[in-house]
Amino acid sequence: MLTKIFVYGTLKPGECNYYRYCEGKVIKAEEAIAFGQLFHLSELGYPGMTLGQGKVHGVVLSFTDPNIFQSIDVLEGYDPNRPPEANEYNRQQIEVYTVTGISLGLVWTYIMTPQRVSLRGGVFLPEGIWCVPTNEQTIE
Repeated sequence: MLTKIFVYGTLKPGECNYYRYCEGKVIKAEEAIAFGQLFHLSELGYPGMTLGQGKVHGVVLSFTDPNIFQSIDVLEGYDPNRPPEANEYNRQQIEVYTVTGISLGLVWTYIMTPQRVSLRGGVFLPEGIWCVPTNEQTIE
């Protein structure tokens, strides 16, 4: 069974953390859309997504190794044994869609609470697309 993760920031193919955590482990990468709101966390140089009605553009990465969460959970500041408000992001399943609107089913992703986005100085990205600004180096 495949482990599928919707990524919208530094884990997207071509971004810095893809090479560190995903390269050579992904068996399929498919562009996708999730419903939510996307924010650039200016002081940190990476994005945060909250649940919502907007469209967030990202990629569904498929892995054969279910242990992929061990390293990505650490990157995302997620520990299932902590209360949700103590995590940087919380891992949960959401429904995602192809760019043409066909459901790809439930996949895992990392969601930030609106309070955490606010605390981190999140700047709303109405187009739902995040990329590293050219004047920033992100190493997360």
